[in-house]
Amino acid sequence: MTKLLEQAVNKVKTLSDNEQNAIAALILEEIEDDFRWDKSFASSQDTLAVLAEEATEEINSK
Repeated sequence: MTKLLEQAVNKVKTLSDNEQNAIAALILEEIEDDFRWDKSFASSQDTLAVLAEEATEEINSK
């Protein structure tokens, strides 16, 4: 665990259970969003390559 994360966890420990749960939910949601974005981006590489090629061809044809 990094020192910064350890500091954050120590501060969160001083909060009420409800506040701790709210922060935990935000952290977990952020991690899940990052995972979904990474998965979506990884699976769209072929599509992005095709679109980039089409855009390049269109620019070069002008």
